[in-house]
Amino acid sequence: MTTTLTKSPAGVKISTGGKYRVMVVDDSAVIRGFIARWLQEDPEITVVNTSGNGLMALRNLKSSGAEVVILDIEMPVMDGLTALPKMIAEVPDIQILVASTLTRRNAEISLKALSQGAADYVPKPETNRDTGNNTDFRRDLISKVKALAATRRNERGEGLPEGELRQPSAAQTIGTPTVVSGKTSAIQLRKASSRKPEILAIGSSTGGPQALVSFLSDIKDVLDLPVVITQHMPATFTAILAEHLARATGRECAEAKDGEVLTAGRMYVAPGGYHMTVVRDGGSLKLKLDQGPQENFCRPSVDPMFRSVSKNFEDKALCVILTGMGHDGLAGSKTIIEAGGTLIAQDEKSSVVWGMPGAVATAGLCSSVLPLDKMGAAAKKLITGARL
Repeated sequence: MTTTLTKSPAGVKISTGGKYRVMVVDDSAVIRGFIARWLQEDPEITVVNTSGNGLMALRNLKSSGAEVVILDIEMPVMDGLTALPKMIAEVPDIQILVASTLTRRNAEISLKALSQGAADYVPKPETNRDTGNNTDFRRDLISKVKALAATRRNERGEGLPEGELRQPSAAQTIGTPTVVSGKTSAIQLRKASSRKPEILAIGSSTGGPQALVSFLSDIKDVLDLPVVITQHMPATFTAILAEHLARATGRECAEAKDGEVLTAGRMYVAPGGYHMTVVRDGGSLKLKLDQGPQENFCRPSVDPMFRSVSKNFEDKALCVILTGMGHDGLAGSKTIIEAGGTLIAQDEKSSVVWGMPGAVATAGLCSSVLPLDKMGAAAKKLITGARL
């Protein structure tokens, strides 16, 4: 594959390494056709193989050179959950995007796939007709494919397609850089609040379910404050995620309900399709759910949750941004810092996609930018009143 150098409009040299290579695996010829056509219409993507079941996909995986696999769950001969670990064994750094319809059973299977190495999931419309007309599904699918493929190439040091830019670090212009772990560099860190936090607010997206399990399991013994979580997921998935987090931590965790009082020691997950915010009602702090406009193409979105937390908790707010695509949480994080709160972000090397944490890290908003396995210890110090 030829790699060349070109210049962005700002004059920054970038490397280009050919189109992103994608395999589509689905037992429905109609669905395969829709997805393959959409991907091929994007100038930065090429479909290198389509397969009707997991066994066919395995036979063609290595020879196709695919970087991302869109993998259906329910298929004859070999289903997606069976094929998944075999694909990872064949090509260890393959990026697998699981596709499934929004049934509870498929949501359970999809979360299991994430725990077994899938990078992300995308919910499929219920019918073939719905698929062909669903612009949200098309947009989400293409954006996730490109984000996962770009992450793989960045890890390998390979060129991105022409026109795809690595964003320069904002920290390069805001003072003396502080080097943190992994590939993350030139990050300006700020002091954490000296106040003991009275709430923990977490935002996450791509790769978030497993990151949430890991992070919350590491701090489960000090979770004597309310925890509010916005994870980009559809409705059926968020209910199951809450159940998984409850099992992993031994703490109470459920989808939030509109109007319920915020309680110390309890975890609340924003339901799919609803923004979740904290509001004051008399002498109580309660959770409010609404179906207002999407923010950053998301509902639930991290930004409204963070804005409400900054308003009600000011310098007693501890916020965390875990792995995720895009920059949801950036605007809300600015309000957290302006109010005196503290922000911790996951580092690039341990993130599935360093979009959301990268946005806040390079904006100089964080007191720590850490690998996932070290974030819990840092949060513990803050929750217990110790300083970083």
